[in-house]
Amino acid sequence: MTTKTVLTNVRVFDGTGLTEPTTVTIDGAVIGDEPSGGQVVDGGGATVLPGLIDAHVHLIFPDDLRKLAEHGVTTALDMACWPKERVDSFRGRVPDIRSAGVPAIGPGGNHARMPGMPAEAILTAPGQAAPFVAHRVAEGSDYIKVVIEGDLLDQPTIDAVVAEGKKHGKLTVAHASSVDAYRRAVRAGADVITHVPRDGVLDADTVARMADRGQIAVPTLAMMEAVITGLHPEGQDYAYSRDSVAALHAAGVPILAGTDAFSGPAPLPNPVTHGSSLHHELALLVEAGLTESDALRAATVLPAHHFGLPDRGSVRPGLRADLVLVDGDPSQDIKATTAIRRIWAAGAEVEVTHR
Repeated sequence: MTTKTVLTNVRVFDGTGLTEPTTVTIDGAVIGDEPSGGQVVDGGGATVLPGLIDAHVHLIFPDDLRKLAEHGVTTALDMACWPKERVDSFRGRVPDIRSAGVPAIGPGGNHARMPGMPAEAILTAPGQAAPFVAHRVAEGSDYIKVVIEGDLLDQPTIDAVVAEGKKHGKLTVAHASSVDAYRRAVRAGADVITHVPRDGVLDADTVARMADRGQIAVPTLAMMEAVITGLHPEGQDYAYSRDSVAALHAAGVPILAGTDAFSGPAPLPNPVTHGSSLHHELALLVEAGLTESDALRAATVLPAHHFGLPDRGSVRPGLRADLVLVDGDPSQDIKATTAIRRIWAAGAEVEVTHR
């Protein structure tokens, strides 16, 4: 239930730092500009953040939504979920979700061996891209995802999936966790490249090309760290991932906060869990060279902008009342994002049972 709530004596993250103490009005589902007649809540100097956006999750169970919401994630961008009925069951709830639906993958790799992966996901030739993308669009996918895993998809097929997505006016997202895969994704012109290499640091030419083309990175450092520390794959090092983020950020490539959180069976002894992992991701981004304010923008205004969600990501009248009230100043200490007092999603307060 949404009501008019007036948060007084709060500081607001405005994209660069915190404002002086001010008032924020929740008027129904949006942020209002008239505080009269509302229930007054004294914030006591606490900080109001825009609702957090996790730009890379995988939704399987309804409880995934609860975990996200209770950690202040009011928008979640799912990067592979099927069948359509499952995706639709997550829509219209809290957090608000978008989804790629079924991803395009190559034959024989790790993704092809995932339980229940639809056969139509597996592409072997460029000519399959058009019907694949058309089916995703018909099912309501919000963007098109292609998984670049080794050389399982050749460059013409990757190029075709990206091109078809753009023909339909869809944002295109490429999975790439190796240097070679990243180069392929950049070459194909994918709008968003998710993950960063674990087998080497991105070279200067690839980084410069991304910056020149306006391509966007969602590094998912939380998952990169979990894979390296949990599985110790030969020839891979978390430092490669961290340093690639530093290089991308220094070149001006937009960095979005995403976790790759996943609640299904996985071989990781240290799984990346929904909700809490986004706060860890923010800390890892700061360790990689982003400022605290950069990291907060990576989980608020930047994903809202780059994924075409203009009604959220900032605390301004008229936008969705997706808000997180926290103690401390996360623009100076990113760990303060975990000190959550209250959460609102489209003006309705999120009941927090436990975190």
